[in-house]
Amino acid sequence: MGVVMKPTIKDIAARSGVSIATVSRVLSQKTGTYSEKTQAKILRIAKELGYRKNTAAVELVKKRSAVIAVILNATPTNFSTGVIDGIQKRASELGQGVIILYAGNRDAQMLHKAIVTALERTVSGILLTAIEPDDADLTLLKDSGIPFCFVSLYLNQPKILSVSSNNESITSQAVDYLVEQGHTAIALAGIDGYHTGTQRIAGYEAGLKAHGITTSCIKYGDYSYESGRKLLQEFLPLKVTAIITASDMIAAGILNAAQEVGIRVPEDLSLVSIDGTIICNITTPDLTSVTQDFYRIGSRSVDQVMGHDVETFVPVKIEKRGSVKQLER
Repeated sequence: MGVVMKPTIKDIAARSGVSIATVSRVLSQKTGTYSEKTQAKILRIAKELGYRKNTAAVELVKKRSAVIAVILNATPTNFSTGVIDGIQKRASELGQGVIILYAGNRDAQMLHKAIVTALERTVSGILLTAIEPDDADLTLLKDSGIPFCFVSLYLNQPKILSVSSNNESITSQAVDYLVEQGHTAIALAGIDGYHTGTQRIAGYEAGLKAHGITTSCIKYGDYSYESGRKLLQEFLPLKVTAIITASDMIAAGILNAAQEVGIRVPEDLSLVSIDGTIICNITTPDLTSVTQDFYRIGSRSVDQVMGHDVETFVPVKIEKRGSVKQLER
């Protein structure tokens, strides 16, 4: 027998022909923004679907518990450990507990379910780690009255809290460093077309332009090791001397695939990896990186969601290791 999914407010909205925000307001008894007819329709459909709201959360809506909900996206990278460590430590210092909700990897249904679960609890705040919700779920979060903050993601929207590295600065710094080492044929690998990806592309292109480099080379991927291995084949016909990789996992994939076909790093190909996690220290050669301070991102996101005034962007740094060759100018 298959698992029967519990109905959500998204299901009620779809059946009712109204927005998720309207359903949320009706079920939360926030009067004055909808008609009695709409209210009756929504309540009837909710009953037909067997929807059950967390009554404890309703009763305690103005008496939030000392718990922060962390919604975690399963990205195919390994940065989240540092973020979670930072969140856990800072939350404990502020007397807050932490619950973690799993949202899959860009799975809209799982993400919506995780958001609804968090909203139905009496949490102090919600942290969304490397997650990009759709417009309906973003509206749901805004209308909830519960503070929320995006972690390691910058949406560049007014009044939306975020703590992240500056993605444009990450790639522009990587370009600057490679140019200092004599490289001008510089590629960007493993990037996607979401907010983080587009910001990094903008920084990469701006960095090239600042140095008078007119030729760019961008290969898309999903930040994973497997994606890195496959991407090497796309670079073989190209005359690039250096690649900026979207993650340490992409870099490891390219590095291993290169070694299998006799391409030496850094003698034949230089790599600069974005993230700077433990992966950079266990490859041969070890990977030069633009290192993000994930622990600080996690810690500051707790401060942000708890109403403290902290920076949106956490600084990054170039860590020189063994994967970049100095070219003769």
